[in-house]
Amino acid sequence: MSRPIFDSEFIHPAIADTVATHHHDIVAEVQQAIATHKVVVVGMAQNPAPKRARKLLNDLGVAHVYLEYGSYFNHWYRRNALKMWTGWPTFPMIFISGVLIGGARELAALVDANALSDLL
Repeated sequence: MSRPIFDSEFIHPAIADTVATHHHDIVAEVQQAIATHKVVVVGMAQNPAPKRARKLLNDLGVAHVYLEYGSYFNHWYRRNALKMWTGWPTFPMIFISGVLIGGARELAALVDANALSDLL
């Protein structure tokens, strides 16, 4: 199933560059991490869900890279670029072999179903 994305032909040329490059640095950093590492967790400070996901991965002995962007008090506008890029509404965002598997709840469900090892 594909998700709707506003078609670029309907973006006025005067703003096309702004739309294309808005907080591109944070997206590029995450893209580089998921291209380089098997498991990447993207989170934010003060949010318990990324901590739960990282603890679960650590308990299972799964090596992972953690990228943290701000907290509830800052950088929400930069994190929003990641939400728009992935379509995933919350943090953490967990990538395995370049595939977004969801967040902490989805990771736990994979573990409970003995399906995580298939992705690793």
